[in-house]
Amino acid sequence: MTKEHDIRQFEGQREGEELLFVFRRHIIAMRKGFYSLLIPMIIGAIPFLIWQDMLELLWVFVGFFGLGLLLFAYHFVIWFYTYYIVTDQRIRQITQRGFFGKDVVELRLAKVQNISYNIPGFFGEAFQFGTIVIQTIVGDLVIQNVEHPDEIYNKLQDAVAAVEGEGHDEEDI
Repeated sequence: MTKEHDIRQFEGQREGEELLFVFRRHIIAMRKGFYSLLIPMIIGAIPFLIWQDMLELLWVFVGFFGLGLLLFAYHFVIWFYTYYIVTDQRIRQITQRGFFGKDVVELRLAKVQNISYNIPGFFGEAFQFGTIVIQTIVGDLVIQNVEHPDEIYNKLQDAVAAVEGEGHDEEDI
């Protein structure tokens, strides 16, 4: 007894297209969001630390904390809803632009000429993030602050090699 279900796993998936993996940028890409939360909290705490007998100044801290949370939420939404989908046919980059806008860029795996990655020094090694560059005839797709760039690089290489292998088989027939 088999159940039939919709095999589509993401919006815009084509008929017969297989989802290989999904990845996003490392949490280190959210550092502006963390700074946007931390700096207003520090600024909001300063008046109360100077005039400790005035409890009303806690409202200044609460206001700045609320502003920091709003800024953090903005950066979190951008980070969380920016991701990369790799299928057996293409790479799809979905980039969140603010709270409501988004950009979608697709790159066919058959058009990929070269893939490379870079780990930027000590912090890149310590926190396991780096940059992946996917080169094509029309330009480069640069993905910064990728978590585990060596693993993503290997998966991308395997996906491109599989597409190239299929292309050679069809040409030989």
